[in-house]
Amino acid sequence: MTAKKADSILGVGKKIQKIRTEKKVVLDRIANETGFSIDYLKEIEAGKVFPPVGALLQIAKALEIDSGFFLREQESAFKKRSKDYSKRTENYAYTNLTPGAENKHLKAFKVTVEPLQEHKGVGYHHEGEEFVYVLKGKVEVIVGEHTNKLSEGDSLHFNSGIRHMLRNVGKNIAELLVVIYGP
Repeated sequence: MTAKKADSILGVGKKIQKIRTEKKVVLDRIANETGFSIDYLKEIEAGKVFPPVGALLQIAKALEIDSGFFLREQESAFKKRSKDYSKRTENYAYTNLTPGAENKHLKAFKVTVEPLQEHKGVGYHHEGEEFVYVLKGKVEVIVGEHTNKLSEGDSLHFNSGIRHMLRNVGKNIAELLVVIYGP
Protein backbone atom coordinates (compact mmCIF):
# COMPACT_ATOMS: atom_id res chain seq x y z
CA MET A 1 0.00 0.00 0.00
CA THR A 2 1.40 3.41 -0.93
CA ALA A 3 1.90 6.06 1.74
CA LYS A 4 -0.67 8.33 0.08
CA LYS A 5 -3.28 5.54 0.02
CA ALA A 6 -2.58 4.74 3.66
CA ASP A 7 -3.00 8.43 4.55
CA SER A 8 -6.32 8.69 2.71
CA ILE A 9 -7.67 5.55 4.40
CA LEU A 10 -6.50 6.71 7.81
CA GLY A 11 -7.93 10.19 7.11
CA VAL A 12 -11.49 9.03 6.50
CA GLY A 13 -11.42 6.75 9.54
CA LYS A 14 -10.06 9.50 11.78
CA LYS A 15 -12.71 11.93 10.51
CA ILE A 16 -15.44 9.41 11.30
CA GLN A 17 -13.96 8.88 14.76
CA LYS A 18 -13.64 12.64 15.36
CA ILE A 19 -17.25 13.35 14.40
CA ARG A 20 -18.47 10.39 16.44
CA THR A 21 -16.59 11.45 19.57
CA GLU A 22 -17.56 15.13 19.17
CA LYS A 23 -21.20 14.07 18.99
CA LYS A 24 -20.67 11.66 21.91
CA VAL A 25 -21.97 8.73 19.87
CA VAL A 26 -20.81 5.32 21.07
CA LEU A 27 -19.81 2.54 18.69
CA ASP A 28 -22.72 0.42 19.96
CA ARG A 29 -25.17 2.95 18.56
CA ILE A 30 -23.42 3.13 15.18
CA ALA A 31 -23.33 -0.68 15.04
CA ASN A 32 -27.05 -0.90 15.81
CA GLU A 33 -27.96 1.73 13.22
CA THR A 34 -25.74 0.37 10.44
CA GLY A 35 -25.67 -3.36 11.13
CA PHE A 36 -21.85 -3.34 11.05
CA SER A 37 -19.91 -5.04 13.80
CA ILE A 38 -18.05 -2.92 16.34
CA ASP A 39 -14.83 -4.61 15.21
CA TYR A 40 -15.45 -3.53 11.59
CA LEU A 41 -16.20 0.04 12.71
CA LYS A 42 -13.00 0.07 14.77
CA GLU A 43 -11.03 -1.10 11.71
CA ILE A 44 -12.51 1.78 9.70
CA GLU A 45 -11.67 4.33 12.40
CA ALA A 46 -8.14 2.92 12.73
CA GLY A 47 -7.61 3.23 8.98
CA LYS A 48 -7.20 -0.53 8.46
CA VAL A 49 -10.04 -0.72 5.92
CA PHE A 50 -11.71 1.76 3.60
CA PRO A 51 -15.48 1.27 3.58
CA PRO A 52 -17.49 1.01 0.36
CA VAL A 53 -19.80 3.86 -0.69
CA GLY A 54 -22.87 2.21 0.86
CA ALA A 55 -21.11 1.88 4.21
CA LEU A 56 -20.02 5.53 4.14
CA LEU A 57 -23.62 6.56 3.46
CA GLN A 58 -24.87 4.43 6.36
CA ILE A 59 -22.24 5.76 8.76
CA ALA A 60 -23.03 9.34 7.76
CA LYS A 61 -26.73 8.74 8.38
CA ALA A 62 -26.02 7.15 11.78
CA LEU A 63 -23.87 10.17 12.70
CA GLU A 64 -26.62 12.49 11.44
CA ILE A 65 -24.32 14.32 9.05
CA ASP A 66 -24.65 15.18 5.36
CA SER A 67 -24.34 11.90 3.46
CA GLY A 68 -22.07 13.60 0.94
CA PHE A 69 -19.48 14.68 3.52
CA PHE A 70 -17.06 11.82 2.83
CA LEU A 71 -17.86 11.67 -0.88
CA ARG A 72 -17.23 15.40 -1.33
CA GLU A 73 -13.79 15.05 0.24
CA GLN A 74 -13.02 12.11 -2.00
CA GLU A 75 -14.08 14.10 -5.07
CA SER A 76 -11.67 16.86 -4.04
CA ALA A 77 -8.89 14.30 -3.60
CA PHE A 78 -9.77 12.90 -7.04
CA LYS A 79 -9.19 16.25 -8.66
CA LYS A 80 -5.77 16.45 -7.00
CA ARG A 81 -4.64 12.83 -7.43
CA SER A 82 -6.86 10.91 -9.83
CA LYS A 83 -4.60 7.85 -9.92
CA ASP A 84 -4.59 7.49 -6.12
CA TYR A 85 -8.32 8.21 -5.98
CA SER A 86 -9.09 5.38 -8.37
CA LYS A 87 -7.59 2.91 -5.90
CA ARG A 88 -9.49 4.01 -2.80
CA THR A 89 -10.62 0.57 -1.73
CA GLU A 90 -8.85 -2.75 -1.82
CA ASN A 91 -10.68 -4.32 -4.76
CA TYR A 92 -12.67 -1.61 -6.46
CA ALA A 93 -12.67 2.09 -7.28
CA TYR A 94 -15.47 4.56 -7.72
CA THR A 95 -15.92 8.03 -9.11
CA ASN A 96 -18.73 10.29 -7.97
CA LEU A 97 -20.70 11.26 -11.09
CA THR A 98 -22.99 13.64 -9.20
CA PRO A 99 -20.70 16.10 -7.39
CA GLY A 100 -22.73 18.83 -5.76
CA ALA A 101 -25.63 16.46 -5.09
CA GLU A 102 -24.64 15.81 -1.48
CA ASN A 103 -28.03 16.91 -0.15
CA LYS A 104 -30.02 15.16 -2.86
CA HIS A 105 -31.67 11.77 -2.69
CA LEU A 106 -30.04 10.41 -5.85
CA LYS A 107 -26.31 9.79 -6.28
CA ALA A 108 -24.53 8.17 -9.21
CA PHE A 109 -21.11 6.51 -9.36
CA LYS A 110 -18.91 4.84 -11.92
CA VAL A 111 -17.52 1.73 -10.23
CA THR A 112 -14.56 -0.30 -11.48
CA VAL A 113 -13.96 -3.77 -10.01
CA GLU A 114 -10.72 -5.65 -10.58
CA PRO A 115 -10.94 -9.11 -12.22
CA LEU A 116 -12.09 -11.96 -9.99
CA GLN A 117 -12.49 -9.64 -6.99
CA GLU A 118 -15.33 -8.83 -4.61
CA HIS A 119 -16.01 -6.37 -1.86
CA LYS A 120 -14.15 -7.92 1.05
CA GLY A 121 -15.38 -7.98 4.60
CA VAL A 122 -18.99 -7.26 5.33
CA GLY A 123 -21.90 -7.25 2.92
CA TYR A 124 -23.57 -3.88 3.11
CA HIS A 125 -27.00 -2.30 2.97
CA HIS A 126 -28.42 1.18 3.11
CA GLU A 127 -31.93 2.53 3.15
CA GLY A 128 -33.37 3.14 -0.29
CA GLU A 129 -32.90 1.64 -3.72
CA GLU A 130 -29.97 0.86 -5.97
CA PHE A 131 -29.63 0.53 -9.73
CA VAL A 132 -26.63 -1.20 -11.32
CA TYR A 133 -25.88 -1.08 -15.06
CA VAL A 134 -22.92 -3.06 -16.42
CA LEU A 135 -20.85 -1.00 -18.86
CA LYS A 136 -18.36 -3.82 -19.40
CA GLY A 137 -17.43 -7.13 -17.85
CA LYS A 138 -19.29 -9.81 -15.90
CA VAL A 139 -20.44 -9.42 -12.31
CA GLU A 140 -22.58 -11.07 -9.70
CA VAL A 141 -24.72 -8.95 -7.43
CA ILE A 142 -25.87 -10.92 -4.41
CA VAL A 143 -29.01 -9.45 -2.83
CA GLY A 144 -29.88 -11.30 0.36
CA GLU A 145 -29.57 -14.95 -0.64
CA HIS A 146 -30.27 -14.40 -4.36
CA THR A 147 -27.42 -14.20 -6.88
CA ASN A 148 -27.92 -12.07 -10.00
CA LYS A 149 -25.51 -12.68 -12.90
CA LEU A 150 -25.01 -9.62 -15.07
CA SER A 151 -23.02 -9.03 -18.27
CA GLU A 152 -22.38 -5.96 -20.41
CA GLY A 153 -25.66 -4.14 -21.06
CA ASP A 154 -27.53 -5.87 -18.20
CA SER A 155 -29.03 -3.97 -15.30
CA LEU A 156 -30.51 -4.63 -11.88
CA HIS A 157 -32.76 -2.54 -9.64
CA PHE A 158 -33.16 -3.67 -6.01
CA ASN A 159 -34.04 -2.68 -2.46
CA SER A 160 -30.69 -1.58 -1.05
CA GLY A 161 -31.97 -2.10 2.50
CA ILE A 162 -31.27 -5.79 1.93
CA ARG A 163 -27.65 -6.82 2.49
CA HIS A 164 -25.94 -6.96 -0.87
CA MET A 165 -22.53 -7.67 -2.30
CA LEU A 166 -20.88 -7.33 -5.67
CA ARG A 167 -18.14 -9.38 -7.26
CA ASN A 168 -16.42 -9.41 -10.60
CA VAL A 169 -16.60 -12.98 -11.88
CA GLY A 170 -14.78 -12.24 -15.13
CA LYS A 171 -11.12 -12.21 -16.12
CA ASN A 172 -11.29 -8.53 -17.14
CA ILE A 173 -12.01 -5.32 -15.28
CA ALA A 174 -15.74 -4.70 -14.81
CA GLU A 175 -17.13 -1.17 -15.13
CA LEU A 176 -20.54 -0.29 -13.74
CA LEU A 177 -22.86 2.64 -13.44
CA VAL A 178 -24.36 2.54 -9.94
CA VAL A 179 -27.19 4.86 -8.93
CA ILE A 180 -28.21 5.01 -5.27
CA TYR A 181 -31.48 6.49 -4.05
CA GLY A 182 -31.65 7.28 -0.37
CA PRO A 183 -34.80 8.76 1.17
